[in-house]
Amino acid sequence: MIRLLVVLTLVLAGPAMARDRLVIQSTTSTEASGLYDHLLPLIEAATGVRPQVVAVGTGQALKNAERCDGDLLIVHARAAEEAFVAAGYGLARHDLMQNDFVLVGPADDPAGVARAGDLTGALRAIAAGGHFVSRGDDSGTHMAERRLWGAAGITPGDWLIESGQGMGATLAIAVATGRYTLTDRATWAAFGAKGGHAILFEGAPELANPYGLILVSADHCPSVNAADAARVADWLLSPEGQAAIAGFRVAGAQVFFPAHPAAE
Repeated sequence: MIRLLVVLTLVLAGPAMARDRLVIQSTTSTEASGLYDHLLPLIEAATGVRPQVVAVGTGQALKNAERCDGDLLIVHARAAEEAFVAAGYGLARHDLMQNDFVLVGPADDPAGVARAGDLTGALRAIAAGGHFVSRGDDSGTHMAERRLWGAAGITPGDWLIESGQGMGATLAIAVATGRYTLTDRATWAAFGAKGGHAILFEGAPELANPYGLILVSADHCPSVNAADAARVADWLLSPEGQAAIAGFRVAGAQVFFPAHPAAE
């Protein structure tokens, strides 16, 4: 159990003044989709803890936690998460849930993205004849996008602009300017100003979007609220917590899938 690991860590770390509130540093998609509106009351009822969520890009969330400005992380960039743990900032990474990324763009699809036979073809169609809005903010979505361009052998050119903003603002720019973008499915489902945009490419294995749960290390951050973080993490990974994730809906559709399918 996570709680036992936390108790041992606190004993080894020695006495410290822990935070009296629980701060979750989180990716934006979990907030923008409405998942926390669904989960937080359930977390409080089950654990007695009411977390404060700081929703930023995954890269910023990891930096904030590295500076001890958080107790628990819910993020979606596995390589960066594993590096965070390896550096001693987090206790361990736990698979929490997943959804997927989709390519959205103008429904009339001038670049022909929907006609592509695979993801590489879709990305090359955008590079050859489309316009793209990138988050450009070191978020988990931005990290995934850079990985996908690299795997397709594409070096972005002047057809790509960076918003430097969150997913909702980036989608708004894409809709307003008739551009393509990459988004997680949950944020797209909850986005209320789709205009003439639609999902044009989806379903490729490379578009899988796993989310990790990480407890910040008390060895690195003596002020961490380790006890409450462990309570919340244990619940989120429990059958009850995993079922709560599976039960969240946007417009009647499930948009997050727990990491432990037996809990559904």
